[in-house]
Amino acid sequence: MVQANLVGVSITGSGSAQLSRALSNDQLSQIVDTSDEWIASRTGIRQRYIAETQQSLSHIAAEAGRQALAMAKLPPESVQLIILATSTPDDLFGSACQVQTLLGATHAVAFDLTAACSGFVFSLVTAAQYLRQGVYQNVLVIGADILSRWTDWSDRRTCILFGDGAGAVVMQASDVDGLLGFELCSDGRLNGCLKLSYQSEPLEIVEGIQGQQGTFQPITMNGREVYKFAVSRVPEVLEKALFRAGKTPRDIDWLVLHQANQRILDAVAERLEVPSERVVSNMACHGNTSAASIPLALDEVVRAGKVRPSDLIATAGFGAGLTWGAAIFEWAAGPA
Repeated sequence: MVQANLVGVSITGSGSAQLSRALSNDQLSQIVDTSDEWIASRTGIRQRYIAETQQSLSHIAAEAGRQALAMAKLPPESVQLIILATSTPDDLFGSACQVQTLLGATHAVAFDLTAACSGFVFSLVTAAQYLRQGVYQNVLVIGADILSRWTDWSDRRTCILFGDGAGAVVMQASDVDGLLGFELCSDGRLNGCLKLSYQSEPLEIVEGIQGQQGTFQPITMNGREVYKFAVSRVPEVLEKALFRAGKTPRDIDWLVLHQANQRILDAVAERLEVPSERVVSNMACHGNTSAASIPLALDEVVRAGKVRPSDLIATAGFGAGLTWGAAIFEWAAGPA
């Protein structure tokens, strides 16, 4: 059992999967009417990584988790809970248990959490509740998506945006609480703006009883509405989370947003008056990796030696559902 005084949360390690197959804007221009200049000027994206045919979601998620555990110096068998944030599991029933097996985390409970591009922030907050209640001491939170599975490669409005990836953090019970504040939101009225929907056909099971069978359709998005939503709601939710944390935008050392569009990052930073050098952006290389984007971007700056212990990190995810949320935390690990 966790000691009674360990009621806080520390984030003690990060990791990410290394994918090797990049798809450039120039290559995309061979299949849709677009160009590197057109894509980069509107999104900030220059390329994205595509998982190899033999790479499963579970495998890249496990790779990210393995790196995070190594940084935290935590053996897999000490992990008590794994939360996998994903919208693209290998199995519709969930992939977290397969990740648990691949890691050798034999004592961990594991489950998937689906909140699309907000999934990592939602999972971070969910994990914190288990730690604060003393239920678990060591939790692995992974954000991973293989969006190339569900991209319509003939639709230039969406195929230019998405890439594959996985990132992870280790969260541990602590006598000092590093998760200072959060705010989570949902609005199903805006669901049609961004979705990966199921489409069915009637199926007569026996005479007089009809069921349905079908499959999920590729991603569809109303880019204009999603942009308007993000530049309005993301600064607002960050301000609420900062207020709960007793902090202001001036206290932010690193702003790590969901990597959806560089113009969104710029607009949010401008509204909060966060200097550009404090805004983490890796979308030029990775594109939009959904639930993976925040931990992937965080791990890059951590391993570059930029993030130091006690640095204040403000993060926000936003996307399908529509869902959005923010979390404010202090980095607890030493340099990678």
